[in-house]
Amino acid sequence: MTNQEILAQYGPRESMEYDVVVVGAGPGGLATAIRIKQLAAQHGKEVSVVVLEKGSEPGAHILSGAIMDPIALTELIPDWKARGAPLHQPVTDDAYVFLGEKSGLRVPNFLLPPFAHNHGNYIVSLGAVTRWMAQQAEALGVEIFPGFSAAELLYNEDGSVKGVATGNLGVGKDGQPTDNFQLGMELLGKYTVLAEGARGHLGKQVIARFALDKGRDPQSFGIGIKELWEIDPSRHKPGFVMHTAGWPMESDTYGGAFLYHLEGNKVAVGFVTGLGYTNPYLSPFEEFQRWKTHPNVRYYFENAQGEVTAKRLSYGARAINASGINALPKTVFPGGALIGCNAGYLNVGRIKGSHAAIKTGMLAAEAAFDAVVAGRQHDELSAYPEAFEASWLHTELNKDRNFKNWFKYGLTTATLMNGFEQFVLRGHIPWTLGRDKPDHAYLKPAAQCKPIDYPKPDGKLTFDRLSSVFISNTNHEEQQPAHLTLKDASVPVAINLAKYAGPEARYCPAGVYEYVKNDDQTDRLQINAQNCVHCKTCDIKDPTQNIVWVTPEGGGGPNYAGM
Repeated sequence: MTNQEILAQYGPRESMEYDVVVVGAGPGGLATAIRIKQLAAQHGKEVSVVVLEKGSEPGAHILSGAIMDPIALTELIPDWKARGAPLHQPVTDDAYVFLGEKSGLRVPNFLLPPFAHNHGNYIVSLGAVTRWMAQQAEALGVEIFPGFSAAELLYNEDGSVKGVATGNLGVGKDGQPTDNFQLGMELLGKYTVLAEGARGHLGKQVIARFALDKGRDPQSFGIGIKELWEIDPSRHKPGFVMHTAGWPMESDTYGGAFLYHLEGNKVAVGFVTGLGYTNPYLSPFEEFQRWKTHPNVRYYFENAQGEVTAKRLSYGARAINASGINALPKTVFPGGALIGCNAGYLNVGRIKGSHAAIKTGMLAAEAAFDAVVAGRQHDELSAYPEAFEASWLHTELNKDRNFKNWFKYGLTTATLMNGFEQFVLRGHIPWTLGRDKPDHAYLKPAAQCKPIDYPKPDGKLTFDRLSSVFISNTNHEEQQPAHLTLKDASVPVAINLAKYAGPEARYCPAGVYEYVKNDDQTDRLQINAQNCVHCKTCDIKDPTQNIVWVTPEGGGGPNYAGM
């Protein structure tokens, strides 16, 4: 049954009305809710706010490196330290290393451009920060509904957004309601703020519906794959940050890696691959596993005797914005706004987005609060983009606007030009580099590319996908319809496999997609939706844009611990 047929038989849906509906309980969405409630208390007004979160709890789906610049958090909650915010480990040292296959060259710190310095920043579990922010929001009277996915946008007759509907529960694989069926509900707001993170399901829809990206560069993304480890105390350096570029990536492929030393002998390690890569045989997951074997990286997983004694604790993956201010869409539409990574505010040069998410959440909140108390609804919150233009965040992003686009000329040119722009020009750059294609359009036919032979995992330092997904605590209700849908079921074999050698099986970091043989030895694409960690890579990189990621039942997906 289609959703329309279900509504016709079981509807109408129950509805709840709020002043502001926020989709996504990440740092940005929670900052929005907190700021509205702060302003309401300051002005003696009643403004109702609800936050929907598809994860089982706030922070369950949050994945980031993460080094956090506390500038925006300090603006939002000046006494965050006294309130016990989990920012415990300040950065003590920065290392930028260029890797060859067996060599490593560390750049002297005095040569690092300003955006590469992390003095005053903290190595955090962004999931823990998010859970703490949720507590602050609830203390102010914000309603948070975890385990509820915002499945569709609702519109007024004039075309403005009036809220969202949550997904139905208890629908079977065949699309038919089961005995446990429960109709979704409508949450109606004077304004709806979309804070879903990179490549948000609803954000993608409003950008298309209202042509918010008209005249802007296509968005660019990377896939970030991360593991959390506990290492030998003799190899642990609290506060030490290492970023690497170069091997194992080819010089024409954008990417890099990180290793962050948290407190308690823990390190966060991760690898980012730009999704504009051209070789369909490339596997971001295997590139990450291979990177860990480099002598300069492997050292941290070993004991003094050179044995791998570190223990892998958790695993996850998430697409991240990488295009910067050049690709920022219009961030307001009739009835709502886009904030944080849903709009693309991440600063790829600094490898930071949480401070931008919090700041844009605050700016959108201030615009929404003023509109609500003035009696407005469902119009455009133009004060929000105007405030962004005048903010320190705009200045920061504008200075680093060319960072990613220099990489189309190779790693060496990108390094030299980014250094020139930041050191010599001090961010006062008279030119802007553009981008004219989305990530999926860069993939070359397999016949033009060389297959990549990746080593088999050893189970100690390097691993396979399925054992990795297992420690992400990923789970979905098994009987629900697959949330990874195909516009045309014939396309994967007829085009993706025939022309591109089936790239889905390699770019997915969770083993969701695999080509298998039918009884008659013909090929078919098998979708293991149960494995999905909600990274959104398939929605971005599928060369035919035939895969469409839709929301599964609320509460499904990863449950990240310590990430």
